[in-house]
Amino acid sequence: MIIQRGRRIAFDYGDVRIGVALTDPDAILASPLVTLNSHDKKLMPTIAKIFLEFEPITIYVGKPSHMDGSTGLAREKSLAFIAFLATLTTVPIIEIDERLSTVSASRSLRESGLNAKTSKKRIDEAAAVAILEFALSLEKNRQ
Repeated sequence: MIIQRGRRIAFDYGDVRIGVALTDPDAILASPLVTLNSHDKKLMPTIAKIFLEFEPITIYVGKPSHMDGSTGLAREKSLAFIAFLATLTTVPIIEIDERLSTVSASRSLRESGLNAKTSKKRIDEAAAVAILEFALSLEKNRQ
């Protein structure tokens, strides 16, 4: 299955940290890119620089919800983050279910021998990778 060529970026938004993941130009591999501080005064120019450097064709943001599908305050904050991203780009921004992304990321890090508590930044990046991999699978299934 061939999907449109171009990089995709995913964000795992959190109150403290934002995990960021990126695909290669052929959208085959999702890799961790960086963990950003949610309250950094330079957040806007940092993300703008990422967009300029990697020229994504699609941006994915994890959609926080409870296991039963209901949403809460985290979703409102995520929507505010999406609105913030929309001020920086005209690229489509799509929400992706992230219910199991952090759990999956923690498990993967544990299996690779890393302690989840000492690698919080990596968890956020790995959660962004999980969101991006799920988004890629949805893209491929639409073909």
